[in-house]
Amino acid sequence: MNARRILVVRLGSMGDIVHALPAVATLKHSMPAAHVAWVADPRWLPLLEDNPFVDEVIPFNRRKLRSAAALRKRLRAARYDAAIDFQGLIKSALIASAARPERIYGFHQSQLRERLAGLFYSHRTLARSRHVVDRNIDLVSSAGAANKLVAFPIPAGSPEGPLPEGGFVLASPAGGWTAKEWPLEHYAELARLLKASTGLPLVLNRPPADADLLAASGTITHVSGVAGLIDATRRAAAVVGIDSGPVHLAAALNKPGVAIFGPTDPERNGPYGSSFTVLRDGSARTSYKRRATIDDSMRRVTPEQVFEALRAKIDNCAATARYSA
Repeated sequence: MNARRILVVRLGSMGDIVHALPAVATLKHSMPAAHVAWVADPRWLPLLEDNPFVDEVIPFNRRKLRSAAALRKRLRAARYDAAIDFQGLIKSALIASAARPERIYGFHQSQLRERLAGLFYSHRTLARSRHVVDRNIDLVSSAGAANKLVAFPIPAGSPEGPLPEGGFVLASPAGGWTAKEWPLEHYAELARLLKASTGLPLVLNRPPADADLLAASGTITHVSGVAGLIDATRRAAAVVGIDSGPVHLAAALNKPGVAIFGPTDPERNGPYGSSFTVLRDGSARTSYKRRATIDDSMRRVTPEQVFEALRAKIDNCAATARYSA
């Protein structure tokens, strides 16, 4: 692909934005002269601040009808040569199409959540990789991005709300949908085990809209937006969580941690890299069904199992730090 202006579409969510970062880095690294613009939901813009591989960030709030007309006008005026749709939904394909580029790249219909989105693409990629980060790189590679660069340019973030002055373990209980969440009472028991053995408090983070759901005995509440979560993640000694954006953010920052999986596949959606240990009960079955109750396989991962895996991570990091010193 020889394009001067490239439109990237990945509206959200947090984990999906993080998982697309290396692909966009690969795109810009391969075509440094191209102008790369990224359309994203305003909620996730803090993840893209100061990104050296993105020349322009275009906010789009799909919940406001007026925003759609303004976006369409802006995209058409920009005259993009190519668009890349990482999301694979009809709404994201429509955004790519609204720019009227010469070429639109997307995944093959067999790999789309909404197969009709594939009708908008001029080039369809059948990704061969297993993990979603690598699949996104497969997509830009098919568009001519030959110089692979696995980079996660996460911004610094900014402090929001009080945090312990010393070390702490950070957790974000919300999972987008309930089936893949870990019971809140398990976090309370994990907090007790951590405090008794390591002295580290457990801090539970949630966005302001979910602040009333945070109460768990023995834990500390931290309410913040995305920028505050980034800052808290950077400051944490370790992170524990589920298949959700905060875990993928922590993995991108190479923080040590433990991820608890159940109805989603860690080989495809797990934390990228080697800084996390993934725990998944042997009875777990991959379904991705957005049920309103916690999956039994998540309940069967015990606080004791998580604690032992987390302590091993913390001890290993401490030993590495002593050796390096």
